[in-house]
Amino acid sequence: MSSKLKPLLLLALAPLGGCGFTPLYGQSGGSTVAAKLDTIEVQNIPERTGQMLRLALETNLHAAGAPMEQLYSLAVSYGLGIANVGEQQDSSFTRQRFTGTAHWTLSPVGTPGKPLAQGNVTTENALNISDQQYFALQLETGTVEQQIADQLAAQITSQVAVYFKTHPNS
Repeated sequence: MSSKLKPLLLLALAPLGGCGFTPLYGQSGGSTVAAKLDTIEVQNIPERTGQMLRLALETNLHAAGAPMEQLYSLAVSYGLGIANVGEQQDSSFTRQRFTGTAHWTLSPVGTPGKPLAQGNVTTENALNISDQQYFALQLETGTVEQQIADQLAAQITSQVAVYFKTHPNS
């Protein structure tokens, strides 16, 4: 960043201090959002791709490692759809579009029937399948599935963090 832009950037950000702007993971009333995220137990998600999402969520939520105290339970239903696109004259396809969708529910541990918050997230990714050998295609498919899991986990983590930021006494 050029030395001329730094003072302008600081000048532009100065009014945010007086408008109540606070970072999402900053302190709020003595407890932090990050500390609350660290008390969430992520329930099992079926299938291999569900386990990829679960591991990505645990990585995002538990910055300090496994939770010492589990106060909240996060249940996620996850689906991954694949559509072939780019049909050729010989009825083969040149591209696959992956769509990952997840519905999440945050509840206090022991009372799953009383959700505190819930939401939906979705993301898409794609890969080319023309002229690829089977092994290369399998590796690329696994990479796309991991990217989708990571993107959905980031969205879920942000939505849960916003809930804790807006409901500091939950």
